Amino acid sequence: MFERLTEIEAKYNEIEDRMSKQETIADFDLYKKLAKERTELKDIVDLYREWKKKQEEIDKAFELVESDQDDEMRALARDEIAILTQDKEEIEIQLKEKLLNKQARHANSMFLEIKAGTGGEEAALFAHDLLTMYMKYAEKMRWKTELMSASTSDLGGLKEVVLVVEAKDAYNKLKYESGVHRVQRVPVTEAQGRIHTSAVTVAVLPEPEERELNINPEDLRIDVFRSSGPGGQHVNTTDSAVRITHIPTGLVVTCQDEKSQHKNKAKAIRVLRARLQEKMESEQEHEISEERKKQVGTGDRSERIRTYNFPQGRVSDHRIGLTLYKLQEVLNGDLEDIVNPLIAHFQAEALKKE
Repeated sequence: MFERLTEIEAKYNEIEDRMSKQETIADFDLYKKLAKERTELKDIVDLYREWKKKQEEIDKAFELVESDQDDEMRALARDEIAILTQDKEEIEIQLKEKLLNKQARHANSMFLEIKAGTGGEEAALFAHDLLTMYMKYAEKMRWKTELMSASTSDLGGLKEVVLVVEAKDAYNKLKYESGVHRVQRVPVTEAQGRIHTSAVTVAVLPEPEERELNINPEDLRIDVFRSSGPGGQHVNTTDSAVRITHIPTGLVVTCQDEKSQHKNKAKAIRVLRARLQEKMESEQEHEISEERKKQVGTGDRSERIRTYNFPQGRVSDHRIGLTLYKLQEVLNGDLEDIVNPLIAHFQAEALKKE
């Protein structure tokens, strides 16, 4: 942690040095940019400097204990060490919280992608259940949601769906939902009453701001076609559906929910932007090999982060060993008892790496 804090303080000093130079003062845009960066770092740097001051005072008090011949002075120094140590530990807690907040991704909106994996029609039906669960949770959190695109199955399930959630805290709350969600229950298509296991993949992507990612229009291939519903029947008489292919990466986004081709194109571009941003970050961070693949796996039943067992009314998150016997409540959007322990766990893990 302290190595990271030293780096942050060095960056802060560098910014202050640049801001004091005449050429920087003369460049309004650069000065404004540096002032913003300095403001973002100031609180944590001030706190770190306060921590260092406490440490220096503790060191001096220890020297007094070891060198002074007066018993009364040594006792006073020991008392001071105890008080200073407590103050220092309290500052350390604040520093950890600020570091975690700095690591958090502050996105104004995010995309929730749900795809049916192993299990055919039953997986598609459970994908629909998960969409309902997340939408109810968003409603309880008073987050704004909008369906970006959906591909339905013959029985009314969802082969794939993309939901946008507009709220500043949504991404940091839901990012640990990424992965394979496994369901164990008797499918509606099962005549013998046997329990089947199916899987659905979830990916949570922050929506990048336009200034963060520029897309070259020449890199896009845009195809238009008629919207289709379950069974392939056409639901629109005009070519309003849009498929956008990002040629350099091969990423494809389809949107056909709106009757307007223009609106479908705008939605598809938003989703494409988020997927491209995620792909770029995955490649930049070498330890994460293709984040989407790591997030959602292949959709196989054996790769799972969570299991929803209907016969037992049980939900188990396998990453933190959490089991709740409140399946129906969870599916009705009561996710806080899962979301909050996940956040606490992964924050603690992140601090170990500092």
